[in-house]
Amino acid sequence: MLTPTVIPGVGAIRDFLGKPLGLSDWVEVTQERIDRFAEATGDHQWIHVDPERARRESPFGTTIAHGYLTLSLAPVLLDQVMRVDGEPTVVNAGIERMKLSAPVPAGSQVRLRAEIKKVRDMPGGAGVRVTIGIVIEIEGSRRPALTGDCILIYLER
Repeated sequence: MLTPTVIPGVGAIRDFLGKPLGLSDWVEVTQERIDRFAEATGDHQWIHVDPERARRESPFGTTIAHGYLTLSLAPVLLDQVMRVDGEPTVVNAGIERMKLSAPVPAGSQVRLRAEIKKVRDMPGGAGVRVTIGIVIEIEGSRRPALTGDCILIYLER
């Protein structure tokens, strides 16, 4: 397991602006994971859950992960990349400019890299709103699976 970038507290987040935070470990996107995601969301489109049909009919030659499955890996992978000490409350405020650039075939390995792009003080000085640029890479692919900006609010306790 890789060592995350440790930010010593909410007040120090701005010091990491524009600096690469690092990479997560590789994680395999198995067919079982894809099937469980389909069960959780009700999205049973054959290109995700029918390996035989995908082998015959898909331009990818295999099943591919749902785009939202790829996105759903971002929080756990981001936790591997960075940590803010002091136990702040963290609120997910959304994602901006998400783009799915390449399919993630079943059995692929993916990882996340991240960089803090913007830090804005919250009203009243209770914390900061942080824009973290993320890229989810596919092992062996020139194109990333996903790019986007995660918006997280860090509130001091």
